[in-house]
Amino acid sequence: MFENADDVLLVSPKGKKLYPKYAYNLVRSILKEEVKTLDKRSPHVLRHTFATHLMNNGANLDAVKELLGHASLASTQVYTHNTIEKLKTVYKKAHPKA
Repeated sequence: MFENADDVLLVSPKGKKLYPKYAYNLVRSILKEEVKTLDKRSPHVLRHTFATHLMNNGANLDAVKELLGHASLASTQVYTHNTIEKLKTVYKKAHPKA
């Protein structure tokens, strides 16, 4: 049934190797059906949301870098901006003299 099950992690409904474009289109179509609160709905937005959520909840920058498959830490540091903004918001709400 599978072409070479040892080499393939994700397969199509027909048991063939799942190509990146197929996965992209599948995720995009599901996001368009299920997510109504965003204008932009794509696998990239989902990936960005995942990384931002991790960072906002205290994940280690190196761990997020590895999960995203970034070669350089500089690529991952984009997500620290959101974390800093969240910290500022929490600080302003909690600090009596903010």
